[in-house]
Amino acid sequence: MAVEMAVTGHRQFAIVEPDANDWDAFTLRHSYGHLLQSFSWGALKQQVGWEAQRVLVVGPDGPQAGAQLLFRRRLGLSVAYVPRGPLLSASQEANELLLAALDRMARRNRAVFLRMEPNILEEDPRAGELHSALLAQGFCLAVPLQPRTTLHLDLTPAPEQLLAAMSKGHRADIRRAAREGVVVRPGRNAADLDAFYAIMEQTGARAAFAIHSRAYYQAAWELFQAKDRLFLAERAGVTVAACIIFAWAGAGLYLYGGSTEAGLKSGANHALQWQAIQWARAEGCRLYDFWGVPDQFGLAALATDDAERAWLEEQARRDPLYGVFRFKKGFGGRVARYVPAYDRVYMSPLYALWQRRFGG
Repeated sequence: MAVEMAVTGHRQFAIVEPDANDWDAFTLRHSYGHLLQSFSWGALKQQVGWEAQRVLVVGPDGPQAGAQLLFRRRLGLSVAYVPRGPLLSASQEANELLLAALDRMARRNRAVFLRMEPNILEEDPRAGELHSALLAQGFCLAVPLQPRTTLHLDLTPAPEQLLAAMSKGHRADIRRAAREGVVVRPGRNAADLDAFYAIMEQTGARAAFAIHSRAYYQAAWELFQAKDRLFLAERAGVTVAACIIFAWAGAGLYLYGGSTEAGLKSGANHALQWQAIQWARAEGCRLYDFWGVPDQFGLAALATDDAERAWLEEQARRDPLYGVFRFKKGFGGRVARYVPAYDRVYMSPLYALWQRRFGG
């Protein structure tokens, strides 16, 4: 374990490279902890070409701030990326040390730029302070890689209250799925993962979006073990909908899922999602993140002018993902929008070129 010592004011901090247990314990209890900052997420991304490094600022009272930094290398250079992080402290000194450590790590790895996507909503009281502080330190605004707008469902009410808060159509679809013999069960083996992947292939082809490889989904399922669940919805012994749900730092996350045409018609997708919501609640999650809807809805939720809000909502209805939004919104969640991404640029001439050639 690498350790650096730093003294600021009257406090002494250690800057360490944590092991898996220490890192996950920190992210799980941090108020802004997120699945994408977990050790297993870093291990998952390493299987598709990223390299994960982690840094933790430890003070007299224990861990204060930290970040998981992912590097993607191209042509002897790299980009440095902190997804849904860094995890900042109430201590300004600890935060300054963390940002300085990230800067050193990025420079050592010949990063063209360092991108951070904090797990902080625009409505959060700390959002404005963070925004101003990062701009003052030379960061510029960037388009996030993760969805900026999502839907969050409060899981603290009882299940019967959650069901009552859904749209009438969603409750009807859940009941219809039961009448039509749809059964939702957890996945247990390779054959179940095969069934999930077949669903993802059909959904991707129908909705024209790219999916990961089977090996990627298998790694995601296996790496998180007790912190995730594969669910299958079956009708007459045939899998018609499937999803993988994660639970981390008080949040259930719906990252991967889909259905066949038969699953859509039978209400299986609604029954599947209802089962996933109940599982996340039983795991102690306080909210359920539906993971990504058209950003115009996030802008509309923040708009103070009625005409502007109406225009943004009309634009969102034209988005190819509008149907996905309607499906997710019917479960009763509220629109939530994150602060933007922030880039620190180290090689200005290559910054725009990198993004054009390799993407953000």
